[in-house]
Amino acid sequence: MNHLLSIGNLSRDEVQSLFRLTAALKARQKAGDREAPLAGRSMALIFEKPSLRTRVTFEVGMAQLGGAAVYLSAQEIGFGIRESVPDIARNLSRWVDIIAVRTFSHATVEMLASHATVPVINGLSDLEHPCQALSDFFTLWERGLDLTRIRFAWIGDGNNVCHSLVLLAALLGTSMTVATPPGYAPDARIQAAARALGGQLRLTTDPSEAAEGADVLYTDVWISMGQEAEREQRLAAFLRYQLNEQLLARAGPGALVMHCLPAHRGEEISDAVLDGPQSVVLDQSGNRLHAQKAVILHLLGGGDV
Repeated sequence: MNHLLSIGNLSRDEVQSLFRLTAALKARQKAGDREAPLAGRSMALIFEKPSLRTRVTFEVGMAQLGGAAVYLSAQEIGFGIRESVPDIARNLSRWVDIIAVRTFSHATVEMLASHATVPVINGLSDLEHPCQALSDFFTLWERGLDLTRIRFAWIGDGNNVCHSLVLLAALLGTSMTVATPPGYAPDARIQAAARALGGQLRLTTDPSEAAEGADVLYTDVWISMGQEAEREQRLAAFLRYQLNEQLLARAGPGALVMHCLPAHRGEEISDAVLDGPQSVVLDQSGNRLHAQKAVILHLLGGGDV
């Protein structure tokens, strides 16, 4: 793995290695270990979209590893306007050791990686969010769940987070059901890639069917950044897809509730479920820090730390 642009860049063995490294880094941080394997190394963060979790976890993660991060807003550098994406990639490669980008078009991520001579991490694109998926499945793995035996249900929009989860579920042998309104299913290319990996992927338009007996219920916002003009249309289409107490009651006993955040409370998820005892959303959020540190170390050749 030279870059992390997609879950498709990973093998099953690499994912398991990343999980073990994530667990070790999390334990070391908790124990107060201040080793600095990336002393003198630096990361550029290019953000076309605003962020809380992605920016903080990358910046803090680099600091905890002994390195530094430089934040670059798209407006600040004229990303693709004042200066072309290839030229930005070539220049940054002379100054930093690794680049993370949070953008709209997945083609931009691929273009940046194709012209950079340092590793590139997809911090989110309109097609995938691989760091989120790794953190989410690590959250299940660290709880001791057998990922080949659980039933994972996605309720809502077949969006970028859903895409990465579908691919990672297929890679790890996790059975996954995706419930979306008609017309909002995951991208056909993602479905095909998951099935090529032997994924146990089932699609439905019935959220109750997906939730029935599930061990994990996952949802995300119905209106993502850049879709604001579709708000009324989407609210009408997703009305019966809210993850609430009634839907949770159809899941298996002790089913876990997941959300990548930020949440639009009262839309895709109710307060009672988001803040309830079965919710692990803050564990997911917290694990972003350690999972991304593992990815950085892996890409920079420090995976034996």
